[in-house]
Amino acid sequence: MAEMKKLTTASGIPYFEHENSMTAGPRGPILLQDVILHEKMAHFNRERIPERVVHAKGSGAYGTFTVTHDISSYTKAKIFDTIGKQTRVFLRFSTVGGEKGSADSERDPRGFAVKFYTEDGNWDLVGNNTPIFFIKDPKKFSDFIHTQKRDPRTNTKSPTMVWDFWSLNPESLHQVVLLMTDRGTPASYRHMHGFGSHTFSFINDKNERFYVKFHFKTLQGIKNFTDAEAAAMKSQDLDHAQRDLVEAIDNGEFPRWAMRVQIMPEAEAKTYRWNPFDLTKVWPHADYPLIDVGVLELNEIPRNYFAHVEQSAFAPSHVVAGIGYSPDKMLQGRLLSYPDAHRYRLGVNYEQLPVNRCPYAVNNYERDGAMRLDDNGEDQPNYFPNSFGDITPDIAYQAPGQALDGLYADWYDRNAAGEDDHYTQPGNLFRLLTPEDKQHTIHNIVASMRGITGPKQDQIIQRQLCHFFRADIQLGMGVAQGLGVAIDMPSHGVQGHTR
Repeated sequence: MAEMKKLTTASGIPYFEHENSMTAGPRGPILLQDVILHEKMAHFNRERIPERVVHAKGSGAYGTFTVTHDISSYTKAKIFDTIGKQTRVFLRFSTVGGEKGSADSERDPRGFAVKFYTEDGNWDLVGNNTPIFFIKDPKKFSDFIHTQKRDPRTNTKSPTMVWDFWSLNPESLHQVVLLMTDRGTPASYRHMHGFGSHTFSFINDKNERFYVKFHFKTLQGIKNFTDAEAAAMKSQDLDHAQRDLVEAIDNGEFPRWAMRVQIMPEAEAKTYRWNPFDLTKVWPHADYPLIDVGVLELNEIPRNYFAHVEQSAFAPSHVVAGIGYSPDKMLQGRLLSYPDAHRYRLGVNYEQLPVNRCPYAVNNYERDGAMRLDDNGEDQPNYFPNSFGDITPDIAYQAPGQALDGLYADWYDRNAAGEDDHYTQPGNLFRLLTPEDKQHTIHNIVASMRGITGPKQDQIIQRQLCHFFRADIQLGMGVAQGLGVAIDMPSHGVQGHTR
């Protein structure tokens, strides 16, 4: 038999009485000197770190990414430099709007965040199971998320808040239509695609820049719940997606995704018919076909959920040499907000936690702060430049400059002329659906909009119906009929032009 481990305090001191508090006599009061009781209760009181404001409920697993195709002409990132090269990864799935105790089957986008432990540092690709989002400027993000959370008076979820915001922000329509298809309720995390969503940069060894979008195509096939099936699952198993992921990997059924990219030469970004940095738009595959890169496989469930999944922290600001940013306004906002959220939730040294720590070298002049888990730089200088240390910047990692779009700073309207076609792409999306999927989408929209109440009910419904009609007449009529709203068939100008 293996030697049993001694029970100890957090400071490593062995002790025996784990179940009985020290008292003055068998029935007397507890003594202040029972420090074991203090330690247990004090730690218990602090077991719950603040949950994430968004993406609070998640599942995660470790795995590998294997390069299968050569894309070195586009990027000098070392992760892609050799066919067959493997990189360890950690992937966290999540719902977006729900709290930690919410149901896995809620109609909601799903987070799809991948941490690649590369030799040049950790690269975080932080996306969703949709290639688009509801808004295109980060100033709107907190307002949007407030509508997905709880009403400040009733403390309940409010379809009125949700649809009021969407109806006042037609840029949301593309994501709304996608969310209302059955892809808004994936049957499991294994059976959905993932996307980097934002536009990023690739930089090759000639310092040429390409704009790139990342796609992860599930090799298990797409499987979704209908609205009724998703509702039924809530009553059967709130944690079905977590359970499915654990059981699949434990049974050796390792889920896999094919990583593919879309590549746009830098010069084409200025003339492309859509703003390539608009998160509410896609790049049609006919214009920029998918290029194979590699395969991501998940094959290891963490032995402790809290240590790895709950304490994992991702930030799109974490890119490695050969990968860069773009003028995508939502991406620019996330570069600031994600690390800031982690410093609040986990502390300034959150990147020293095992799941977040780079397994290769970490050398800098950052010191101190709560929960410093390493040697804190020992006796090395904590300033730069200095005459004593052995850390020096490597010019090989100098990133190339990037041309600016203009020199005049102002608050530009994200939906000005040329940026205000909110209807063509969602209309095209709806027209691509099968007849059954169209029926389900209309049903899901109607079911959600029936929850709109209050004195502005008719105004919100009419405003949103106008958006649906402008995208596709069949979609608008289907929703109107489902809601019992009498609509005269529009004569012209309501349907987005097709491509």
